[in-house]
Amino acid sequence: MTRRVAIATLGCKVNQFETADMAEQFRAAGWELVPFSGQADLYLINSCTVTSRSDAETRRLVRRARRTNPAATIVATGCYAQVQPEVLAALPELNQVLGNEEKQQIVAAIASGTNRVTDLSTLHEAGPLRLTSHLEHTRAFLQVQTGCENGCSYCIVPAARGPNRSVPPDEVTAAVQRLSDERGYQEVVLTGIHLGAYGLDLRPATDLTGLVDRLLAKTTLPRLRLGSIEPNELTDTLLDRFVTADQLCPHLHIPLQSGCDTVLERMRRRYTADFYRRLVERAISRLPQAFIAADLIAGFPGESEEEFEATCRLVEALPLADLHVFPYSRRPGTAAAALPDQVPSPVITRRAEILRRMAADKHAAFKRRCVGRIVWALGLRHDPRSGMVTGLTRNYLEVRYPAGAELLNREVAVQVTDSEKGMLIGTRKD
Repeated sequence: MTRRVAIATLGCKVNQFETADMAEQFRAAGWELVPFSGQADLYLINSCTVTSRSDAETRRLVRRARRTNPAATIVATGCYAQVQPEVLAALPELNQVLGNEEKQQIVAAIASGTNRVTDLSTLHEAGPLRLTSHLEHTRAFLQVQTGCENGCSYCIVPAARGPNRSVPPDEVTAAVQRLSDERGYQEVVLTGIHLGAYGLDLRPATDLTGLVDRLLAKTTLPRLRLGSIEPNELTDTLLDRFVTADQLCPHLHIPLQSGCDTVLERMRRRYTADFYRRLVERAISRLPQAFIAADLIAGFPGESEEEFEATCRLVEALPLADLHVFPYSRRPGTAAAALPDQVPSPVITRRAEILRRMAADKHAAFKRRCVGRIVWALGLRHDPRSGMVTGLTRNYLEVRYPAGAELLNREVAVQVTDSEKGMLIGTRKD
């Protein structure tokens, strides 16, 4: 009888990639993948630990899995498992705890029946790129780097992911070509825990721009998208590639975290608010249609009303398309957890809500500016009832247009005619 496995994923795109890789390992071992809400012999939770809310969600999923099938094996892996294995191991509903490195051989690790959490500080190389398919049919996420050594005062990720480790360029190039030629993916998203540090650990050393140049020259992939890049690592040379290379999607995710220099200093960020402002203005001057998103933390320890207002003023003035807002969460083991003047929870909630309203306004305004323009959309989903395809533009917006299912996984030109309830509507330009 075929064994069934259900996987739940929390957190970032790196976790999504690693879940897809684990799913491949299970399929190769003869397991059947089923929805997490269904009956399975094994439930695997790929956890996140960026906030206390994500920790709580992991524990909730463990309990939910046990209720769904009291006889099942339940395993937690991911960043929460890496950082606080003893907390998870104490859950009566959980059978096993495995760290992030154990994902590389997840089937064998689970078969051992023992808790395993590798000390990531001892690792100096990234694992191999094995992924040959993905949970989506048109876009694949490819993890080319893991680990982080930035040491931001609020962040537990260095403990969860270890030092910077990059996949060699030859392996990345072969993986991208395989995804494009053999599997038919039209877009690949390069991801990493600290993507801008790609290649610095390799010998000979390289960098993210060098990897992009190699992929543009040596693969036939139609669309290449980059994950999050730190402000001080988005160089003018890399910006040049966005301008000159048609394959590189005009979509930038540039973490900000705060628009106030004193807060940035306490966060141990390596730039100033003015540096960030000039970077975004320079990017937009060169890529007027680019979708630029920023991360923000609301209620960092010691953040005064004046400091928060400085963030609001900067965000309001910048041509951003979206904001990813994170209420500050005190993480044991980080420098920020010991800082004085921790902001009260109701104040954090209020500030996060203000920033989220700003995000909604900016996203809506960016969509409205697209009305009347021609965009290139990659077909993601087809609705047979309406006869409409939902596609993703190169600058990271979804647009609906009349088309049949034969246009799934194909890129077409679309004239945007309206923005309706947050969705762009258009017609094909044949």
